[in-house]
Amino acid sequence: MEKLPKIALPIIIGAIILIVLLTKSAVTIGSGEAGVLYKTFDNGVVTDEPPLGEGFHIVAPWNKVIIYEVRQQELFEKMKVLSSNGLEIQIDGSAWYEPVYNDLGNLHQSLGENYLQRVIQPAIRSAARSVVGRYTPEQLYSSKRDAIQDEIFVETKKILEKQYIQLNEFLVRDVTLPETIKDAIERKLKQEQESLEYEFRLVTAAKEAEKVIIEAEGKAESNRILSASLTDKILQDKGIDATIKLAESPNSKVIVIGSGDSGLPIILGNQ
Repeated sequence: MEKLPKIALPIIIGAIILIVLLTKSAVTIGSGEAGVLYKTFDNGVVTDEPPLGEGFHIVAPWNKVIIYEVRQQELFEKMKVLSSNGLEIQIDGSAWYEPVYNDLGNLHQSLGENYLQRVIQPAIRSAARSVVGRYTPEQLYSSKRDAIQDEIFVETKKILEKQYIQLNEFLVRDVTLPETIKDAIERKLKQEQESLEYEFRLVTAAKEAEKVIIEAEGKAESNRILSASLTDKILQDKGIDATIKLAESPNSKVIVIGSGDSGLPIILGNQ
């Protein structure tokens, strides 16, 4: 009985130490995350191996694991930039990004956990200033929104690819102009629309007039052809046919008194 405490004490101490070591060594990485291993006594950050994936891991208690979110994330940015003529424009945009999984160790070593503020935000702002500076407010407000969205995406992507970050998409959510400029552009667009509508009416009226002229010319040509075909011989034959039909009527009296200038007989008849 007296020896039991002496034997149990080292066991208890050993169990406590083991629990502490296991606690320090056990790492659980959640869904959508990955871990960068830092080896305290062996060259620091591990960059030549893939990061630790989701699940339970055991590492040496003197090493550390830095956990990063590796799923797609969104950054919402409000930026004030200048147009080609020096007017201040506000661009509201969203960037969809994620760290390059197999380069997570390089990302941690070169930029650290706050890579969003160090690289992504400056890259987007620089690209936005460069792109918007090529366009006038009228272009930004109307026809070029998709173009600046694509150009900002391309320029930002080039910068981030060198920084172990993958840019998936950049969306321009809103373009805000000074009210005076916005009103002037809207008036101009309205005038252009009215001008296009007026031109359309003129073209439609011209086509209708052309149609009427063609129809009239067709009728005139038809009448000319018909008149040319009615020769004296045809008229004389028509008169003879009419005389014969009238003479064949049982209740008619026919008196032929000669012919007129046209060569047709002059017929008097009654019922």
